Formats: sequence, C-alpha cells, structure tokens
Amino acid sequence: MPVRWQDTWETARRWGAAAGLAFATAGFCAQLKVSHDYHGLAPVPQVGDLTLSTVVLDRDDRLLRAFTSADDKWRLPVELDAIDPLYFQMLLAFEDKRFYDHGGIDPVAIARSGLQSLRHGRIVSGGSTLTMQVARLLDERPTKSLKRKYEQVLRAIQLEHTRSKADILRLYALRAPFGGNLEGIRAASLTWFGKEPGRLTPAEAALLVALPQSPEARRPDRFPRQAKIARDRVLTIAAKAGVLSTDAAMSAMAEPIRARRHAMPLLAPHESRRAHLRDPGKHIQKLTIDRDLQAALESLARRKAAVLPRPVSLAILVADHQTGEILASVGSPDLLDTAREGHVDMTRAIRSPGSTLKPFIYGLAFEEGIGLPDSFIVDRATDIAGYQPTNFDRSYQGTVTLREALQLSLNTPAVKLLEAVGPARLIARLRRAGVQPTLEKGIAPGLAISLGGLGLSLKDLTQVYAALAREGEPVTLTVCRADCSGAGANGALPVLSRKAAWMVSDILQGLPQLRSAEAFHIAYKTGTAYGYRDAWAIGFDGRHVVAVWSGRADGTPVPGQTGASAAVPILFEVFQSLGPALTPLPAAAPELLGVLSRDVPAPLRFARLPERRSATPATHRLHISYPPDGAELELGASAQSGTQPLVVKFKGGVGPFSFLVNGKPLGLKQADRQLVWQPDATGFADVTVLDAKGDSAGITVLLR
Repeated sequence: MPVRWQDTWETARRWGAAAGLAFATAGFCAQLKVSHDYHGLAPVPQVGDLTLSTVVLDRDDRLLRAFTSADDKWRLPVELDAIDPLYFQMLLAFEDKRFYDHGGIDPVAIARSGLQSLRHGRIVSGGSTLTMQVARLLDERPTKSLKRKYEQVLRAIQLEHTRSKADILRLYALRAPFGGNLEGIRAASLTWFGKEPGRLTPAEAALLVALPQSPEARRPDRFPRQAKIARDRVLTIAAKAGVLSTDAAMSAMAEPIRARRHAMPLLAPHESRRAHLRDPGKHIQKLTIDRDLQAALESLARRKAAVLPRPVSLAILVADHQTGEILASVGSPDLLDTAREGHVDMTRAIRSPGSTLKPFIYGLAFEEGIGLPDSFIVDRATDIAGYQPTNFDRSYQGTVTLREALQLSLNTPAVKLLEAVGPARLIARLRRAGVQPTLEKGIAPGLAISLGGLGLSLKDLTQVYAALAREGEPVTLTVCRADCSGAGANGALPVLSRKAAWMVSDILQGLPQLRSAEAFHIAYKTGTAYGYRDAWAIGFDGRHVVAVWSGRADGTPVPGQTGASAAVPILFEVFQSLGPALTPLPAAAPELLGVLSRDVPAPLRFARLPERRSATPATHRLHISYPPDGAELELGASAQSGTQPLVVKFKGGVGPFSFLVNGKPLGLKQADRQLVWQPDATGFADVTVLDAKGDSAGITVLLR
C-alpha cells in the first residue's frame, strides 16, 4: 500500500518535536546548573528538622510505641540500613533508573516522556526524578503552574548540590505518602504489613513503591484491586530491569493484597507516655524494657484481669536488681479500659504497702542484735501506749521464733520489733534505698508504719526489695537507657547489713513455692492493706525482682482480696515468664554459717524487747473491745430480717455515750458500754463511739 505524504509528514513532525524537546531540555538543565538560581531558595531542611513522630524503643532498639507527629501524621524516623535493599532497587527501577547519574533532573527521561506523549496523544509517563519528587514532598504545595514546576526543578538541583544521594533517599523514605495520615516507609510497613521494613517480600516491596504514586486511590484497605494492579506493574518493570527473576515476579503477583490495616505497636504504654512527655522534642526514646517480656506480661495481666470484677485492676514491675534496669512495667491490664481506669499507672501510684515492710523491721532487729531468726517472741494481744495491733486472722500463735513470725506475717511481733528499733530508723533505711515514703504532715512516724501506715508505690517497693536482694546494697531503678532517673539511692550506705539482709532473704525463701520444681526457691513477701484496698506480692531471685499489685485504682476496698490469694499466683507466673531456670540467691558467708549452726545464745533466746512504762489504765480511756477493728463478721441471712443485731462493746470513757455509723448519728445516748445495733445492709461499716468529754473510738468492720 502506498504511503500517503500526509502520514510521512506527521511522523517526521512528531520525531522532530521530540528531538527538539530533548535538546531544549538538555540545554535548559545545563543553563540551570550554571546559573545556580537555587541560591535564592530557603535551605533544604535537615532530617532532624523535619516534623517526625516520636518512637519509643526497647533495650534492643525494637519498637514499643509510636506517637503521631505534631501535624498528626504517622511519620516514623528510619535509617536507610533499616530498610530492605530490595525496596530501593525496585524504587529506582520504577521511578528513576539514572538516579545516581543525574544532578536532579534527567534530560533523557524528560525527552522519553515527551516522545511517548507525542506517540500516544496523552501523558504516558512523567519525566520527574526521585529528587524532584523529594523537592515536591518537602515543599508541600501544588506544582501545577509553570512557576511552581520551575521552583521544583531548582529545589531538586539544590538538593543534589547540598545533600548526598543517601540523604535524598532517606528524605523520600521519610516523606513519601502511603494513604491517610501515613508518611514514610516505616509507618507504611507497620500499618499495611504489621512489621518493620527491614525484611520485605517482593510483593510487599512492590506495593510500597506503587502506593505513593496515588496513595488514596490505591489504599489496600479501601481499593485492593487498584492496589494489586499498581503493585503488579512495579513487579513487571522490576523483572524487566533485572531486579527480580521472571519467576519471582510471577510468584509475587500471585499473592493477594492484604486489606487489613494493622494498629501501631502499643507496648509499655505508661512508661512510653512518660518518656515522651519528659522530652517531647526528642524523636527517639530508648528504654530498658524488654519487648518480648513486656508483651508476655501485658498478655498475662489481661488474662488475669478478665476473671476479676470489672473495677479491679493490677500492675506488674520486673527489674534486674544487678543493673537497676526495669525490664517490664505493666501499669494496668489495658490502657483503654475506662472501668478499671486503665490510664492510671499503678506502678507509680502511692498506696499503703500493708505488711510488705516487715522484712526490713526484722532485718533491723537482726542488725541491732535484738534477736536471731531462731530467737523467740510472744505473739499475743498487746497495748503499746494505746496502740493495740491485732493479727490479720484475729488469732494469736503464742510463743514463736522470729523466723516463724515473719513467715506467718504476724502483726504483733512486727510492731514489738519496730518499737525496739524505732520507726524513724525504718524510714531512714527506706530513704537509703532511694525512696521517699509519704507520711502524714507534721506527725512523726509511728508504729502503724509496720502494718502499712505510710504511702509507697509499686516502683518504690521494687527498689527497696532490690536492695534486699543485693544483700543490703541499694540500687536505683531506671527505665531509660540515658540518665533520666533523677534522684536515686545514696549508694554509699547500705539499707541493711549484709548479714541481716541474708537472714531475711533466707527466711523469705522458706515460704510456700507455688509451681516451683526448680532447685532454687524465690524469696517473697505478701501484703494486704487495711480494708482490703491493696494486695501485694514482691519476690526476688539472684537476678530479678518482681512486684505485683492488685486492687482498685480509686482505692475502694475489694472484700476478701489478699496478697496471698490475689497477687502471689501472678508473681510466680511472672517468674515462670523469665525463663525455665531461676538464678540462685547468694549463699551464706562462712561466718554466717558458723553463727547459724550453733544454738541461739542464752541472752538472745528471746528477742530483747524494751520494757514499757505502764500506760494509762484501760478503764480510763475510751476504746472498743469487741469486735476488733477490721473484723469480718458473718451475720447470716437473719440480718436482713432484723433478728440478729450487731453488738459493739467498749470500755473506758465518761458516759453518756452517743454513736455514729458510717458518719451518721444513731440518735442514741446511753450509759451502758454496749451498743446493740441492727445493720440494714451488708458491706463495710464504720462505727464510732463518742463519750461526754468528746473522746472517740472507732472501728471498721465488714458485714456479710
């Protein structure tokens, strides 16, 4: 068929136009390079100047949690060596084959783009380089006008003259859009694949290359078909460029698009939040937390909380007492659980420690020569200047050894020993451990601190027990790998002598060992705060110290909850999570073995307690003799019918007497030292007796 001259002319015109465009572009680029018009532009921002998300990393630089940037973007910092090289190979094959050869704009690519457009009568491919795309991403303004296109070209040349090729790739990896508020390859990989971008499959790498071209129209969670088409096109080009074999590309194309969007990691949320608030401008926060252990204990806390009444919460802290590093910190079972006030970090909340300080009272007694573990002490009702402690079960054991008294957590022996060593000395030793107990203002510490009459946090108790585990040597617990701990332990003065600390640890190792078939036992102590408000268990082996708290964040009592029933089972499960074998506690020093192998010296056969001056006769002082404060009384079903009243007996004082129940007057005045009161409901009840002189006495009982 003869060729028409019009067709020949049209073909020649198109080729001529394309050649002209190529030469014009080349000349224009050369002119730009010589003129350096970019000197009038603002400096290219450093990576550190970009608005980035804050990431919180664990002890091995693994991501615990990320926060959106100041402009509400997921834009996570990332280094090039943390990204799979396959991604960059595909990116350059698809976007900019001559990236390492051009100076910001590629005349060959522009000429090719113009030629393809002339051939097809539409834009088939663009001539934009990767550097020009970075220039557009940094500017964040439309580039539709010729002036804006020109400025983008200038910015690309500026980038090439002031930044290395690696810097340009890193800027792209940080700012490329991937749909919604996702920017940067790290945020995209975590969201679309649920993993870091260090190891990507060919299909994953291709999708990350394709998304920035049209991030909203190709979002895998909304438009999986369009995402697959774009991904497969990248795979095809990668195979043609030799980045992938044909078989590898075909295999990747067969993979479906995963449309599920993964949530950003949210581990150690309370500690991560604290680190972020401490230094909001710091993009990378590095903690001592172990991500695997943290994840395991958060799962354990959620599992345990699921079987507890909804308001009841719990917290767990694990530290390496040899280094002072906090390895896991669970402030609540679920940060978003409003019923349990999950946003409150219960590892830092100040609560009553119950009986958890008793080991340190005994340690001081050993240190001061008041007794030895096998010295005797009498457990019976006592009155120390009006303070009348009772045991938890309202019974008394009679004559017991100090070892037995501590293992049974008897109250009256602990109070007697504290009287002997002095409450102020116990407070001073706690401060040596680096903690500051919360005490009532203006009032000197009294004997009640032996049973929890002060305030400490779970972290405080962990730090105090870390010193005990270190044979009395204090250590400051820290959660960040930089110095962010603030005031810590003195370090120069021991919390207990080595001898006393070993004796206490040896006693605590003798407690029942749940699920423990190991050769070495852990030393631990329980505690239950007044009114069942807090349940504690703190234990340690030769390396780790673990603390568990259970209760309600608002301080409301949890009837029947004790450290032994609620916290100890969790404590042993945490130790199981630390590994199959426990680290043994230090063996006794030779001089200690010699002391302990002999019979108790005669002067220490009984603990040397101070003789007390006679107190004011009980008949002159108003006090309730029955029921004991904190008693749990079973009234039975008849209490609801009004046939079984509660009898409150009291002594001393001057009549007539009046009464308050739960803060409300009963409207009675009587001379008898006995109140017969009909409860109208079960639960906790506060009963107060007032005499004619204004003296008062009160108790709190639990009615069932």
